[in-house]
Amino acid sequence: MTDSLHIVCPACTATNRVPRARLTERAICGQCRAVLFAGEPVALSTSALAKMLAENETPLLVDFWAAWCGPCKTMAPYFAAAAKSLEPAVRLGKIDTDAEPAAAQQYQIRSIPTLILFKGGTEIARQSGVLSQAELVGWVNRQL
Repeated sequence: MTDSLHIVCPACTATNRVPRARLTERAICGQCRAVLFAGEPVALSTSALAKMLAENETPLLVDFWAAWCGPCKTMAPYFAAAAKSLEPAVRLGKIDTDAEPAAAQQYQIRSIPTLILFKGGTEIARQSGVLSQAELVGWVNRQL
């Protein structure tokens, strides 16, 4: 196990090397100076998702959602609250399936909301439907 991790900046997608011991501190991007972990989900494009999967060395939990989806709206505050408790051990991201249909197609999203947990760039678990914050955090912890 190395002493540092590669973390992709949610603002500019630059890859940063962050010492493990400093992950819980307010780490900032060396390129754009944005906070690397703000305790909130990151809006992802298809290309940003690809970069995070290829270069980020922490697990990534992605919520595939749409603005018109009632259950997605119900789960949104739970997902946001989960980011506060899961980061920096797990990065949380959101993909709007209407704005990013290529990502929805690539990951064969059939219903929303759908959560996909990635580790090492590979899908390790998938869950469809609304989860409360406690259920969501518990599900992620069981998978890892």
